[in-house]
Amino acid sequence: MFIYQIIDELEKLAPPAYQESYDNSGLIVGDTQKECTGIIVSLDTTMAVLQEAIKNGYNLIISHHPILFKPIKKIQGKTENEKVLIEAIKNDIVIYAIHTNLDNVIHGVNKSIADCLNLHNCLVLAPVNKIYLLLTIYVPIKSHKAVLEAILAAGAEKMGLYNDCSFQNIGLSTLTTKESAIPNENEIDLPQTEKEICIKVILEEINKNQVLQAMFTTHPYQTIDYNLIKLENESTEIGSGIIGSLENPIPEDALLQKLTEKFELKIIKHSKLLQKRIQKIAICGGAGSFLIQKAIQKGADCFISADFKYHDFFEANQQILIVDIGHWESEQFTSNIIIDFLRKKFPTFAPILRLEITNPINYYVKS
Repeated sequence: MFIYQIIDELEKLAPPAYQESYDNSGLIVGDTQKECTGIIVSLDTTMAVLQEAIKNGYNLIISHHPILFKPIKKIQGKTENEKVLIEAIKNDIVIYAIHTNLDNVIHGVNKSIADCLNLHNCLVLAPVNKIYLLLTIYVPIKSHKAVLEAILAAGAEKMGLYNDCSFQNIGLSTLTTKESAIPNENEIDLPQTEKEICIKVILEEINKNQVLQAMFTTHPYQTIDYNLIKLENESTEIGSGIIGSLENPIPEDALLQKLTEKFELKIIKHSKLLQKRIQKIAICGGAGSFLIQKAIQKGADCFISADFKYHDFFEANQQILIVDIGHWESEQFTSNIIIDFLRKKFPTFAPILRLEITNPINYYVKS
């Protein structure tokens, strides 16, 4: 098994196109053409994680957070991250990050938190739009099945919960065939009519190139009559955060107690208790203050995230309970998502080792 094959599968789980513009997900360092000798999955790539890889003879580290996040101009070994990068290169270890692209898929980081709380009817909290295209193709009847099957297989096959979606209607096209046309089945320089089927499909923009390639490969005409339009549709599966509901509403203090148990928390920061029962909960793993107003708009009773600043808590405005459980704490189950996915994809592959704690934050609890 080569490293690039593993990365190819990871990018099906969370396509790189879904990462935020400020992010640096993907291959950080290393040669992916090498055979993989083992994998470590961790929230962060620290020196301890790297040493564990070296000790076990593993040459692939998959982390949630990119070790290179902000641009740097020199690698001199003066910082911890620089030292890790130097040692990774010396030991031919590949470092790959799967960050906000895993945050932004509905089956990713936020779903792992929702599952811990047994939330039901989960939806993306802040869906993205402008990721869909409407493709319209005109195809001769005798070729339409081959073209349709090819573009569906290439990625134009899904709308939310529905697969193999298309719209088709029959009409007549007119054309005049020139001598250079290949194949030349019509009379030269004479107007012709042809029965054609109009095929319309909606596809995600990340699948555009392979869908068009499938169309060009299977369509019988040298010049293809097609149209591609960008849509404003919101995605039901891509975006920031998740919102879902508990089966039964619970008191605020019961929710806080549940969080301390499920996430093994030493401390919770929260806004003023509103003395009401909690049922609808919004979630964002990591730093989520940008979603406070969206959570309020969606009618959430509580918003669970991390890294809230002092003034962020004022935005609760007695409309919602804001709960800060800590950055590492909110994302601690992310490694499980990656490990479970890889074990299903590569059940006979080398063992995967997970380093438990990379949290740089420590807490002093008064005895």
